[in-house]
Amino acid sequence: MATNPSSINSSASSEAYDREQLALAFRLAERFGLHEGICNHFSVQLDGDDERYLINPYGVHWSQMQADSLLLVDGDGNILNGAGEVEDSALFIHVAAHRANPRHKAVLHTHMPYATTLTMLDGDAAQLPMSHQTATRFFGRVAYESNFGGLAHDADEGARISAKSSRSKEIDILFLAHHGVVVNGSSVALAFDDLYYLERACRQHVFAMQTGQAIKLIPDDVVKQTSEQFNANLALYAQQHFDALAKVLKENPNHHFIL
Repeated sequence: MATNPSSINSSASSEAYDREQLALAFRLAERFGLHEGICNHFSVQLDGDDERYLINPYGVHWSQMQADSLLLVDGDGNILNGAGEVEDSALFIHVAAHRANPRHKAVLHTHMPYATTLTMLDGDAAQLPMSHQTATRFFGRVAYESNFGGLAHDADEGARISAKSSRSKEIDILFLAHHGVVVNGSSVALAFDDLYYLERACRQHVFAMQTGQAIKLIPDDVVKQTSEQFNANLALYAQQHFDALAKVLKENPNHHFIL
């Protein structure tokens, strides 16, 4: 039986470690073109009983994000440490997402191009089909919010778009109609790995649609088998991928990353 990757309990981490991991995720996301200006946001819930989150301040470009750039806020958005402001939609989307499913330590929200393309389509076309092996890693882990409620500038809208994650605990990825995606994980590395491969899977699907030919689906039993194969060691492989990218960024800062 495959283990849901986000159900794997990572060992307790320090705030310093979480800051380094989250700041690295920002810089890598920018290198892969997964950001949109300075308007998207990532967060981490610190370990412990108190509701404390690390999140990016508005106005800092992701390529320049460092561990000490991040704000530490509570569940009401009060800044406990750091300089800057939390953008309203960042606060309301992320606090609601963490509360909806506490196993999600990391919450990554982007308007990355190919995944966002699917959120602009209607009906079945708006969903990622099981037509390539990369897509199968997300089998049973994706939900779709089909209604757009404008900018998430209040707690009610944040809770509304997180409702599916709250009701279905196996959901790690949420497509938001006319908006973007929210990718959640039990660690920054796992959430980033899903973010990276989700965009690749969506890109492959968009390319396939551009041919105008029928999309060939993988048989259901093979989808389930492949998904279990992926998810059995996904957290481990995700950390290794994240660490490898970190090494490249450190040793060759000018390396040209390609999605």
